[in-house]
Amino acid sequence: MEASSVTLDGAFWISAGLILLMLVLSAFFSGSETALTAASRGKLRAQADKGSHGAETALKITEDNERLIGSVLLGNNLVNILAASLATAVFTKAFGDSGVALATLVMTLLVLIFAEVLPKTYAIINAERAAAFVAPAIAVVVKVFAPVVGAVRLLVRGVLRLFGVTVDPDSHILAVREEIAGAIQLGHSEGIVEKEDRDRILGALDLGERTVEEIMLHRSKIEMINADDDPGAILEQCLNSPYTRLPVYRDEPENIIGVVHAKDLLRAMYRKVVAEGGGAEALRDFRISDVAKPPYFVPETTTLDDQMRQFLRMRTHFALVVDEYGQLQGLITLEDILEEIVGEITDEFDTESEPAIRRTEDGQFLVPGQMTIRDLNRATDWNLPDDEANTVAGLVIHEAQMIPTVGQVFSFHGFRFEVTAREGNRVTELKIKPL
Repeated sequence: MEASSVTLDGAFWISAGLILLMLVLSAFFSGSETALTAASRGKLRAQADKGSHGAETALKITEDNERLIGSVLLGNNLVNILAASLATAVFTKAFGDSGVALATLVMTLLVLIFAEVLPKTYAIINAERAAAFVAPAIAVVVKVFAPVVGAVRLLVRGVLRLFGVTVDPDSHILAVREEIAGAIQLGHSEGIVEKEDRDRILGALDLGERTVEEIMLHRSKIEMINADDDPGAILEQCLNSPYTRLPVYRDEPENIIGVVHAKDLLRAMYRKVVAEGGGAEALRDFRISDVAKPPYFVPETTTLDDQMRQFLRMRTHFALVVDEYGQLQGLITLEDILEEIVGEITDEFDTESEPAIRRTEDGQFLVPGQMTIRDLNRATDWNLPDDEANTVAGLVIHEAQMIPTVGQVFSFHGFRFEVTAREGNRVTELKIKPL
């Protein structure tokens, strides 16, 4: 039989039509796989909230990616193998033994161009739209192939378990935070997201990962009121202080007996001097402990997210931080937590000071030793680690395994650190230069 007569045979056209159908189905499965895996669940959720049934279906079937990919790959392989088998039969009948090689070449080109590259390119460009469009059909495919895919899943997990690999179906839930943070960082590096916006979003995401110990005001810097001081001295201290809430101690700073609010103190003193007509002499028997409210203590390991919720629930803005032995370590306020999101908050009572970071003429940075590593990273876009230390001085001491002296130089994490000032055992200033 001649080749020309074969091409006009009815069986040839039926086979050609089936091959074309298989290629279309292959393109559908390939594009669906790419669209459903590349589509943003956030964008699909927004479309679903607007009434898109396809987007809602896409969200449902992508909850189990393992079953989805198994069903799509099963359908894709079935149609590809069937198309290759039909093509081999047609070309062998037409061209003899050489038809096998010719069918392999032709089908490879057709599958590569029209069933793989073309649909996947479109799906990547229009991921959400394509996902919403194909989701209803793919949902049916998933249901039809569910028994086979279930058996394959058990077999695959059994093989992986032999090599010590376990599959966690909920692992994608735990990666949501990292996915958001990565997208924000990528947007900033490409110039789409401003630095301030990036810092606010990442600051909010980090609240659950950071503890009050990292941002608290150290006990050495806490301004306190001595309960045994003269009432006039206490009043003068409160009036001169930039803070509205001050801890009250008796005998020693570790013995905190309360926290006084400046407004409560002024009301109580006004009542004794003016309202009751006692005059200035009435302040002699005034006791600050009668005005102070009970102190609120929190452990240093409390996360910022939990502490902010506690502040809001208890309707208070001030807490004293203690360690596992109950010793005072510092204090934290609601403003401190908010500053981790929006940046430094100042008002008319905050004292003006020099910039925390100063740049020298030779391109180095003068940094206070007590500055937190996180604030330094946010100000300079560096990536110094803060796992082992909270402050810049703490990082140097940790890496050097000693308390350095003025003039000592260290190099680690891609930076050069020079100690420029020290008070007692505290490193108060460093000169830092990226290497």
